[in-house]
Amino acid sequence: MDAVVNLGWLDGIVFTVYLAGIVLLGIIASRRAGSSKRNYFLAGDRLPWWMIGGSIVAANVSSHHFIGVIGTAYARGFAAMTIEWPTILIGFNALLWIFLPFYLRNNFYTMPEFLDQRFGRAARTVFAALILIVYIFVEISAVLYMGAIALETLFGWNLNASIIGLALFTGIYTIAGGLRAVVWTEMFQLVVLLTGGLILSFATIHAVGGWQGVMATSGSWELLLPATDPDFPWTSFLGGILCLSVFYCAANQFIVQRTLAAKDEWHARMGVVFADYLKFFLPLIVVIPGMLAPILFPNLEKPDMAFPTLVGHLLPQGLVGLVMAGLIAAIMSHISGAVNSCTTILTVDFYLPFINPKAEDRQAVLFGRIMGVAIVVMGILWASVLIKSSDRPIFIYLFNAYGYVTPGIATMFLLGVLWKRTTHAGALAAGILTIPLTVALELLTPRLPDALGQYLHPFFNRTGIVFWACMLTGMAVSLVTTPKPEAEICHLIWTRESLRMPPELRARMRGLKNPAFWWALVTAAVGYMYIRYH
Repeated sequence: MDAVVNLGWLDGIVFTVYLAGIVLLGIIASRRAGSSKRNYFLAGDRLPWWMIGGSIVAANVSSHHFIGVIGTAYARGFAAMTIEWPTILIGFNALLWIFLPFYLRNNFYTMPEFLDQRFGRAARTVFAALILIVYIFVEISAVLYMGAIALETLFGWNLNASIIGLALFTGIYTIAGGLRAVVWTEMFQLVVLLTGGLILSFATIHAVGGWQGVMATSGSWELLLPATDPDFPWTSFLGGILCLSVFYCAANQFIVQRTLAAKDEWHARMGVVFADYLKFFLPLIVVIPGMLAPILFPNLEKPDMAFPTLVGHLLPQGLVGLVMAGLIAAIMSHISGAVNSCTTILTVDFYLPFINPKAEDRQAVLFGRIMGVAIVVMGILWASVLIKSSDRPIFIYLFNAYGYVTPGIATMFLLGVLWKRTTHAGALAAGILTIPLTVALELLTPRLPDALGQYLHPFFNRTGIVFWACMLTGMAVSLVTTPKPEAEICHLIWTRESLRMPPELRARMRGLKNPAFWWALVTAAVGYMYIRYH
């Protein structure tokens, strides 16, 4: 089945207007960035809750949702939600109730700064280096690659030209305007991608005969699958999903930077809760079309062909251009967030401590912009390498790449904030162990008896084993090494008192303005879905 979509003149106009509008908005926002370091990297600490939550989700959603998640739902059904909903139950809860107060009350710019104050300079530098590698060679390059593949599949566009075009359009306003430009464009892009996703969902539901057609997929609604399932074992919640969610939502500059730019702690917390609601509904937009696609197109050559096939066969001229704009919006917002996070870490964690400690704000911002150009170029080059060398689905490449570093990173942050006895040596040991142990398990698994190998084969199970090994290693090394004096780290260790808002904000916590009230509703909704469709 030919999945290439022929763009009509109306589609071309819609898409061109979107591109022109997003670049114009980015340039306008860039003019207010100025040369202040706080303005450029943290938007002047002026973000309200709705922009924080919206930009978190806009940055998170990318081509792997429209292509990868819809394709996964085509093949595996409702279990594709396992990629998304655990971030509400685990990741954002860890950010909201454990880490966020410490990040805000210490005025951090970056996540490595937390490790520096909690442990020392070595932990900060190792983490910063690891996360930069992940951002450049996983986040930016893989998303550019997936975006180019989507454009080639949908419209027959050249891969390399698509990679360069996506990177340049995004880089222009991201490098010029910093976080302020990133957030403003992300809010516009969020509206576009939500609109495009809803259009595709309603069109697919209509094509299968309405709600009765949706119910015809009842056999694929399970959320919790056997421990030996090759993709989504329920045991992943015991380790793999736990550490991935904690890292991605609570220790990830890419996500957390938006909360650091909040007007105050109340806006930061409400922003995270708003992101919870968007994350609850957004996967339904991409999962439902994928689950219904087998009814309409049961013999697709590859599951990842589901999205372009649905767009090409169900949408009229004009709406194709709008859905295409939604796809491009998802790609651009993801890339802009990753580039901005890279420039922030390079400036705050490398340039200022090691290269020019006495740098003025203007010099720091200039360095960040120069590094932004370099990062975009490296992302383009590595995306081109992926085109030539990738021998497996890029979605699997992305998750496996995260699995090499997330167990150690999640361990460093969780032990650092929850256990005052954790030492610098213990944190470094956990961080250093994560890559070699992951490699060892990948090499060992095929040689094990089938009864054991089938439990280690799923990516999530393997990642969970590495995570708990890192935790035990970090604790064991900490017990035989000397911790920092408690007086130096008491402001970085979680206590029940940490949950309380600063006195000047407590009056805002009453009734419907209490983040805990809205958090309880969405958490209960996700919990109900897991009970209902277990």
